[in-house]
Amino acid sequence: MKMWKVSLQTKVLGLVISLSLFLILLLTAFFTYMEGRQIAEDKGRLALGISKTISFTPTIIEAFESENPSEIIQPIVEKIRHETGAEFIVVGNADGIRYSHPVASAIGKRMVGGDNERAIQKGEYYTSKARGSLGLSMRGKSPIFDKEGNIIGIVSVGFLVEDVREQIFKDLSKEIVVSFIALVISVIVSYMLSRSIRKDTLGLEPVEIANLYKEKNAVLHSVKEGILAVDQYGVIKSMNQPAKKLLDIKGSVRNLKVDHFFPSTYLYKVLKSGEPQMDKEMMWKHKTVIVNCTPIFDDEHVSGVVVSFRDKTEIKQMVNTLSEVKVYSEDLRAQTHEFTNKLYVLSGLIQLGEYHEAINMIQRETSELQSLNRIVFEQIKDKKVQAILLGKLGKASEKKVAFEIDTQSYLEPLPSHIKLSELTLILSNIIDNAFEAVSGIEKPLVTFFATDIAEDIIFEISDNGKGIKAGDISLLFERGFTSKTGNISSGYGLSNADHAVKELGGIIEVQSVTENTVFTVYLPKYRKEEENG
Repeated sequence: MKMWKVSLQTKVLGLVISLSLFLILLLTAFFTYMEGRQIAEDKGRLALGISKTISFTPTIIEAFESENPSEIIQPIVEKIRHETGAEFIVVGNADGIRYSHPVASAIGKRMVGGDNERAIQKGEYYTSKARGSLGLSMRGKSPIFDKEGNIIGIVSVGFLVEDVREQIFKDLSKEIVVSFIALVISVIVSYMLSRSIRKDTLGLEPVEIANLYKEKNAVLHSVKEGILAVDQYGVIKSMNQPAKKLLDIKGSVRNLKVDHFFPSTYLYKVLKSGEPQMDKEMMWKHKTVIVNCTPIFDDEHVSGVVVSFRDKTEIKQMVNTLSEVKVYSEDLRAQTHEFTNKLYVLSGLIQLGEYHEAINMIQRETSELQSLNRIVFEQIKDKKVQAILLGKLGKASEKKVAFEIDTQSYLEPLPSHIKLSELTLILSNIIDNAFEAVSGIEKPLVTFFATDIAEDIIFEISDNGKGIKAGDISLLFERGFTSKTGNISSGYGLSNADHAVKELGGIIEVQSVTENTVFTVYLPKYRKEEENG
């Protein structure tokens, strides 16, 4: 059985309507109570004011000395009662005997209510609430003094409580109409608010938003790339752990400006233009970082940017590893192909009975191999360089290029900071470029020389090709530049080699004349940090 789920819109609508209704009822009750109290006090003050006025009226005071005071007092008081709207005005003597009353038959009888003592005995002016012959009423009591200051009577003016209640209910009906209008407005506003909230949440319910938040966090922290998100002002809103690790950040950076933690050039370009910036390289704390910036749109405006970045070193190591595998596979294929051809020749000579020729061929090959091996294994003592040279010897044999290693070459094991991947990029690309430069000439020759006698490790590769045009030498190491023709993608080998040399703190020099080109690579034995240390 599925549980019935209330939508966010219904919750908001119900909550706002309930709260509005509660507040309207509470305020209506409060204002009704306060208004009823105020009306009662006003009626009491009005009654007291009328009674005071009558008690100070000379005609009323003089009437007490006449034989029949009611004949004088009753008409005056009744006229005042009709004009003021009082329910009753009663004038009595010091014994509480009525001289006036709205009901003529009540004249001459004793006043009822039991609230005359303070006026008759103490001479006080006050209001009271008591039940008389006409019902429960709000009363104003005033004593009547003669010329000598003696209390000779009392004036009692009253308004029935029922009349007060009728006025309260009459005002309450107006308040109810206003409250109903306020309730209708609150319903309309709450409906519009719920629609707006639903639009802002893209129609998602709170449970769905919570699930999306959990999924976002899981994805954000599971990817290997560094990811951060900023708002339109460049303030960081989220950052995953790989990003903190790569940027060497500890603690929370939420709601801080991104400028202090990350190079923000491309980020602000995206915020301004709304155009993504992809695969951009930048330096940050001695690291080469590849950055992708993708804008976040709110309607038609850029409301933020998501930045993903990764250390180029990892990508470079992967590319270099693939490059090494490719070079080794090509060199091994060339060696295999060359030796296979030689084996076929030996097999043919033996089958033809040309044993002497076969022996001479073996001796020549052995002699050349021993000479090369002596230089490669005895004078070139670095395993990485040995591996590269052996591979290139096989490739040169296949291409019918004379590849000679200078007998003066001498090389100790290279420093640990020069990796095989970097060395492969440098030597393989330059040597392969030399092989291509001599292809098609009558006696192709490529010479390799290496030494580490001074402070630098020096590699020199020369060829007897057609040379390089003077105008092309400055463009050799630009990415994509090539002098070759055809549809084969090229122009990246020397660029990669130059980049690897520069990362090791070295330089490449090129000298080219007609039928001779020399590439010289200088690599420092020690890094600058090690020298400073």
